[in-house]
Amino acid sequence: GFCLTDIQRKSLLDGKYHVVIDSELKDGILNYADFVIQGKSKEEVFVSTYICHPSMGNNELSGPVVTTALAQWIRALKDPYYSYRFVFIPETIGSIVYLSKHLDHLKNNVIAGFNVTCVGDDRCYSFMPSKNGNTLSDRVGKHILNSIDPKYKSYSWLDRGSDERQYCAPGIDLPIASMMRSKYGEYPEYHTSLDDLSLISSSGLEGGLNALVQAIKAIEFNCFPRATVLAEPQLGKRGLYPLTSTKASKSAVRSMMNLLTYSDGTLDLIDVSNKIGTPIWELYEIVNTLVVHGLLECNRKKS
Repeated sequence: GFCLTDIQRKSLLDGKYHVVIDSELKDGILNYADFVIQGKSKEEVFVSTYICHPSMGNNELSGPVVTTALAQWIRALKDPYYSYRFVFIPETIGSIVYLSKHLDHLKNNVIAGFNVTCVGDDRCYSFMPSKNGNTLSDRVGKHILNSIDPKYKSYSWLDRGSDERQYCAPGIDLPIASMMRSKYGEYPEYHTSLDDLSLISSSGLEGGLNALVQAIKAIEFNCFPRATVLAEPQLGKRGLYPLTSTKASKSAVRSMMNLLTYSDGTLDLIDVSNKIGTPIWELYEIVNTLVVHGLLECNRKKS
């Protein structure tokens, strides 16, 4: 196709122009790529990114780059619990085509997912919720971004503009959210030639990847913890109470006791983390320790 450059546009004289579009309607093809990393469960985490205008750095190229790195990270995990489906598609028409071929499977198996776009600059973090707003993806995404940067920008579903429009459409209603750096349409270089490689950075890409990695860790580790003893357990005889009192040791014990007090089997680890004001990644080792000592059970389903 023919593209009019900005220099050519500015050279045009004032007046009316007649434009002829010489095109034809014919059968064609739509290429996309998908692959699945199989976990212990048939339940899937769905990760989608688009590949239709890669000349734009943050708006597009960052998405496939970070998604590829995320897939490599997940592939290196030892025995992941969930399965992971990665999709590389043209935006909008690609997601519609993919849904037309895989909708029943996705509706029956996807428990969380993210649309990956605008993950390359280092100006801010942003969150676009699913239409539901309270899916596992939403709860994980908001918790992780708030833990990384409490000043992250939270948007409304009314601010949607990428493939979440298709994944959350009526009758589809998949739990797809987006964790981004500067959101599409919200930075001055968006959809211009200035959204190039100079706009994205290694630290920006690393931040975008880290947010998604932390989200996947949270989904993998998430459970409904339930205390196995009545009243507070005696930590000293189990070697769980520090012999030397320091600021760090007091904080660790406080987090342990706060975790236990909410471990009734009805709240998942994300809920507990939010209630006690602790990033979920600070609870992983504590949970494992309590499980080893028989003080905690962790179930995938609410008890």
